[in-house]
Amino acid sequence: MNAPSEDVKDMLEDESSLGLTFGTDLFVGKEPPEPDDCVTIFDTYGSPPLMTLNSVGYFYPSIQIRVRCRNYRTGWALIQDIRTVLHGKANETWNATLYTVIYCSSGPALLDWDENDRARLIINFNLQRR
Repeated sequence: MNAPSEDVKDMLEDESSLGLTFGTDLFVGKEPPEPDDCVTIFDTYGSPPLMTLNSVGYFYPSIQIRVRCRNYRTGWALIQDIRTVLHGKANETWNATLYTVIYCSSGPALLDWDENDRARLIINFNLQRR
């Protein structure tokens, strides 16, 4: 099973309306110093996996998506579009992993302004997968 961030990266790249390209303005795990405007997906703490007899192996990871941008309004619009794409996504298989549901758990919100005066906005998602 891939890291959740890898699968979500594929989901975002697949959504043509977002216009994101992995390695250009879409990254996983580490935000590069450039470009100014980019999206980075981080794996974060989730909930424990299902622990019952004859369980089907459900896991409950979470991710944080950070949008860094020079223009606050443009970044805010992008992070809302990302929420629209991911929130409520259900019963889809990505890279041999079934995602039974993805939902926004918090955000979007302003995290901070970095040392180069770029806004960093965040949003968090919980996932259920097997």
